[in-house]
Amino acid sequence: MASAEFQQYVEQLEEVFERAVVTGTDDELFASGYLRGHFDLVVAQLELQELAQTTAILPAVRASVEHAKHELAPADMVHIQAMLAQLEAVAEPTAAAAQ
Repeated sequence: MASAEFQQYVEQLEEVFERAVVTGTDDELFASGYLRGHFDLVVAQLELQELAQTTAILPAVRASVEHAKHELAPADMVHIQAMLAQLEAVAEPTAAAAQ
């Protein structure tokens, strides 16, 4: 079972996706939906493998997107990278607070 810290971190990152659904442009909505699939898969895999560490999520999402980037047009990849940057902006303050 994942720790409370892990679950809280996941919820903070999920808020980025939820904001994109409510206030995002069409491109942000696309990027959010695309990344959400990768994110949910990574979180589930980490939990199943009992590797649920906050520091593992975003690198694994980046690796997953990198592996599948052939599916995306270059313009789409720009939007995906921008959404990843938003996720990382949430992650950095959380990591700093944990230290």
